[in-house]
Amino acid sequence: MAVRANPTLRQRRLGSELRRLREQAGLGGSQLAQRLGISPGQMTQMETAKIGVSPERLRMVASACNSLNQPLIDALANMASDRRKGWWEEYRGTLTTDFLEVAELEGHAVRLSICTTTYMPGLLQTDAYASAVFARVFPPLSADELGVRTSFRIRRQEIVRSGETPLRAFIHEAALRMQFGGPKVLADQLGALLEDSERTGISVRAVPFAVDTFPGAGENLTFAEGAVPELDTIQMDVSQGALFFDSPADLAKHRAIFSRLDSTALSEEESRDFIRSIMKVVKASYA
Repeated sequence: MAVRANPTLRQRRLGSELRRLREQAGLGGSQLAQRLGISPGQMTQMETAKIGVSPERLRMVASACNSLNQPLIDALANMASDRRKGWWEEYRGTLTTDFLEVAELEGHAVRLSICTTTYMPGLLQTDAYASAVFARVFPPLSADELGVRTSFRIRRQEIVRSGETPLRAFIHEAALRMQFGGPKVLADQLGALLEDSERTGISVRAVPFAVDTFPGAGENLTFAEGAVPELDTIQMDVSQGALFFDSPADLAKHRAIFSRLDSTALSEEESRDFIRSIMKVVKASYA
């Protein structure tokens, strides 16, 4: 079997879940390899996603680890059998891996929850707004790079605009007022956000400055739900790119964060009224 040079995010997650099954069973890599009748090196390569694992081999691993979590085992077997390439692979070699992995995460999610504090969620940005966000990158991008990044971001939006993947977006007032590209671009973005908020499967909730506490402040977060809760993933935007977390402790923490957001944010209708009030002020600045 050929060794993968650069395993994808999903392949790495499958490998880490194999390792988690082994560790929960209290087995060392060599012990499990012996039970499976493979070499310790093969076991390591499976867990690091350097080589693939068949659904049959995966079920053998689960059995050897005495795992009784059938929903998780079935979900992992489905991951192992899915060899389809996502549309984002067309951009490999053109964009950095961070861009591809964010799209890959979104493409396989059952539901997405987003919390933003500095700019509109990428899945709800207009073309002009997205272009203005990328235009602020330093060192500056070339016109070609700017165009590719913008078109890639717009293409990512198909999964939520089509209703294929439900989206909850909690947007802080700071992000609603922050200008990228000037007031006209922001006003158009707010208008598009209102339209998206009426779409089936998209929920937009505003978090005003007046809210006493804002969990996760300063972080733009995405909580991507998997086929089972154990396969949920958190993605965080940082200046260096995208970070991904999937430990049980991290998942529990961020489930609590989004639960608190759900209880503190404005309702969907209140949010629309709030966004309209901001849009009115922005439009007045260039009328």
